Amino acid sequence: MHEKIKELRFDCKAAQEFFVKKLAYIIDPSQLKEFLDSNEAIVVDIRSHDKYIEGHIPTAISIPKDEIDQNIDKLSKDKITIIYGCSEYCSSAALACLTLADYDYPCVLMYGGYRTWSEVYRYTVVGNN
Repeated sequence: MHEKIKELRFDCKAAQEFFVKKLAYIIDPSQLKEFLDSNEAIVVDIRSHDKYIEGHIPTAISIPKDEIDQNIDKLSKDKITIIYGCSEYCSSAALACLTLADYDYPCVLMYGGYRTWSEVYRYTVVGNN
């Protein structure tokens, strides 16, 4: 193991800073459920339109990852944008969050994506609603 890595693992202050930042920008499905009950967020499904129509999280809007730049006007800098993709392995969702941050839009990533949401809550919407 690299010595710097070993050293960092014993640096509790660095670990604290890392995990605070990580927890600030990643939420899980139960936290998303809390946001759905409020008017504080915009939920964005970055999967393809076809996947969105097959099923999506209630209130989510469809903006596929390759269309984020062209649809930035559908979002608000006054609300947190919550991004989700297919699953916990979807790096496209993190890239979409990075794009929004580049435009100064507050955003977080929902860890687990649509797959985890649908397995945990089994509460999804089908169609273009």
